Amino acid sequence: MSAAADPVKVAVQTPAEVLVGRKLRELRSRHGLSLRSLADRSGLNINTLSLIENGKSSPSVSTLQQLALALSVPLSAFFEDEFIEKRVVFTPAHSRPLAEFGSTQMENLAQNLVGNAVQPYMVTLKPGMGSGDRMIVHTGYEFVYCLEGEIQYTIDGVDYLLKTGDSLVFQAHLPHCWKNLGQELACLLMVLYPADENEEAGSRHVSLDHIEKETTMKIAVITEDGKTISQHFGRAPYYQVLTIEDGKIISREMREKMGHGQFSGHTEDSHGQRHGFDETSHAKHTSMAETISDCKVVLCGGMGMGAYESMRRLAITPIVTDLTNIDEAVQAYLDGKLVDHTELLH
Repeated sequence: MSAAADPVKVAVQTPAEVLVGRKLRELRSRHGLSLRSLADRSGLNINTLSLIENGKSSPSVSTLQQLALALSVPLSAFFEDEFIEKRVVFTPAHSRPLAEFGSTQMENLAQNLVGNAVQPYMVTLKPGMGSGDRMIVHTGYEFVYCLEGEIQYTIDGVDYLLKTGDSLVFQAHLPHCWKNLGQELACLLMVLYPADENEEAGSRHVSLDHIEKETTMKIAVITEDGKTISQHFGRAPYYQVLTIEDGKIISREMREKMGHGQFSGHTEDSHGQRHGFDETSHAKHTSMAETISDCKVVLCGGMGMGAYESMRRLAITPIVTDLTNIDEAVQAYLDGKLVDHTELLH
């Protein structure tokens, strides 16, 4: 195969890693984050982020998915221009939006599709290349179809060898990764589909390594009784703070929390409005979070969109869960299976 016909060789001739780095810097700046803040939020090393942004390192797919989670964007955001919503997307074979991560090439087949409700990609892998060294989980479903070569998918500890014409579809909260085990180029069609229409496909991929590498950490849970998770972040009077060591709960403590009633002149905003994003509201949310500044994560059954964003600005990862039992939710988080139900934000 000539260099002109080899899709991977063509991609190498273009500075794809530079383009991805520029897009990452743009997205980080748009969120008002420093490199340190993004490192804390994503669980990635600050030097790794710097190398990516400066076009000196090409991230793996799993690294990009981890960054997509931290920035609340779909995976396609790292290799597309300004978003212009389209109800119909026609993608000629010779002009697919392209990104390259190491020796893995991904082509977006639905650039600018309104809602990002489904994300199809053409993935081309050199021999020995794959999604990266991190197991991945995300919400919804994943469908893959092997177009060429041999690709091994590992899902929840079970290996599946896909040859030309083979396919897989699975619940994407199961830990998974993929790799080209053959001696030739491999190509697959990958389609990410979210759990519901309110979630952007690929926007909340969670690397299990991000959880596992934290040998000691603290998780805060919004509660009223120390046993169940409260449905309202602002009204709840307590945090239960759990200290985790080597994946196990070793201690618990109840901490008082400021609530809406302690702020004079506070009024509830109506649902459906983009409320709570002003600096006054952020200051209130910061006061509510002062007692959990040592925590990496806060779990809640419901909160306002402004409070959710404030937690992220404070480098505390908020997760809105439909689980009510504290121990069950914390264990699901440690297992990498806790879904962030952002549709419950108001």
